[in-house]
Amino acid sequence: MAERAVEAQGLIRTFDDGTGVRGVDLTVAPGEIHALVGLNGAGKSTLMRLLLGMLKPAAGTVTIAGRRLEDTDWTSVGHLVDYPLAYRELTCRQNLALGARLHSVVPGNVMPMVEAAIAELHLTQYADRRAGKLSLGNRQRLGLASALQHDPRFIVLDEPTNSLDPSGVILLREALLRRVAAGAAVLVSSHHLDEVARIAGRISVLNAGRIIGTLDPHGVDIERAFFDLVHSDDVAA
Repeated sequence: MAERAVEAQGLIRTFDDGTGVRGVDLTVAPGEIHALVGLNGAGKSTLMRLLLGMLKPAAGTVTIAGRRLEDTDWTSVGHLVDYPLAYRELTCRQNLALGARLHSVVPGNVMPMVEAAIAELHLTQYADRRAGKLSLGNRQRLGLASALQHDPRFIVLDEPTNSLDPSGVILLREALLRRVAAGAAVLVSSHHLDEVARIAGRISVLNAGRIIGTLDPHGVDIERAFFDLVHSDDVAA
């Protein structure tokens, strides 16, 4: 098993409005949940897109399991960035089966995997409902099920608790902890500091496109520590 499931060095990608990332270094180890937190526009989604090859950096490098992005085995990666990608006219079960095939799951294993994913995210009663008819919360569960069902070794989730009710948040938490216990590496962004503190081994704070420090997941007042760190960085800028 690689010592670092993912490693980014010196990543730079900026946009005309001034947002983006500027010289970011980041690692995620197998068996670890590494959380990214920051205000809107801090660069979290941009960083995740760079790690997944959705954006090309102006400078810097990314390796996944020791391989450059162009040589990465993408069947070992699972992600949900921005919003769940699902075909509205297909049912939950059909969308999951398609996702499994796109991740090169052996045909004979597709449906058992799909049924396990449906059960894990409590989608049984919606399994044969078209994705376009789902509530926002259940569409998010579908997207998460698709990202996790093939047991990827590297998982990237951008604001995964968006639209989830409390039971959905707990289901996701348990699903991630199971995979981390099996050696998966997880990078997750969130505005919910209390939730990431429950599951993350490391929390990095992103502000104005830079990682400006870390938070202690076991800290007494993590929210205050976050805002103090961001405020100090803004004042120093």
